Amino acid sequence: MSAIESKSEDKKVQEDPEVLARAWDWHVRRKVAWSADVSEKVLDSLARDSVQWVREAVAGNARASASALARLAEDSSGFVRAAVALNPRTTGEILEMLACDEMVDYDSTLQKNRYLVREAVAKSPNIAAPTLDFLARDSEEHVRAAVATNSLLSAESMKKMVKDVFWEVRNNIASNPATPEDLLVYLCSDRIMDVRATAAQNPRTPAAALATLAADKSWEVRQALASNEKLEGKILEDLAGHWSWMVRVAVAENPNTSAAVLARLAEDLDQSVVKAARARLGR
Repeated sequence: MSAIESKSEDKKVQEDPEVLARAWDWHVRRKVAWSADVSEKVLDSLARDSVQWVREAVAGNARASASALARLAEDSSGFVRAAVALNPRTTGEILEMLACDEMVDYDSTLQKNRYLVREAVAKSPNIAAPTLDFLARDSEEHVRAAVATNSLLSAESMKKMVKDVFWEVRNNIASNPATPEDLLVYLCSDRIMDVRATAAQNPRTPAAALATLAADKSWEVRQALASNEKLEGKILEDLAGHWSWMVRVAVAENPNTSAAVLARLAEDLDQSVVKAARARLGR
């Protein structure tokens, strides 16, 4: 065998996932575990790796086998269990078990502990309705906020959560694509500006509620409203005269804004508005 052929063979060995899965450097093994092309056999082997970050990568890989995910759901590391909860192949039975997980990690930004596994479970598209409703009553606000993002959440639970004391819960309900129209109308009157702005952007928010938000005291809410592609032309025309250039830019970028309004905005005193309007007219 020539030197060139020998190097070629060495390269093939080095690139072989089964060989790389046994590399002494755990970073290499983790990279293999993240691969979208790796086999279930290799992942099953890496699921028993001594390094938790390798096992976490396996737990987050959509190619991981059911048996590997079941094993990793009982891993000693909470980060591994959280990755299992976020895996699209994780079953409802495993999620139900993890819904009571007590693993916490300190969030230095919020300066408080977060129940990361339960938050991950709450976001899963595979979660059973009873499990999701159970987490909707969780005592930890960030778990409830995670629940509020899930489109599988029952209308009954949503009805309770629009009155949650934690504003992020209400905000996530306002952005949820499955939130009933009557609850979106309710959230349009929320005391927190961010919640009203989120409701203003939701395409399911009824036209009558959107019209009410056009008179909101906050320009941020009107900016969010102007970006709603379900907004009627008359409201957009009125918002085109708003004092905030950011609202006018949002109007210019809205696909429902008429050519006449765009022509007016193309002559605006603010260059950002002019640029947005002329870009639309150019199309």
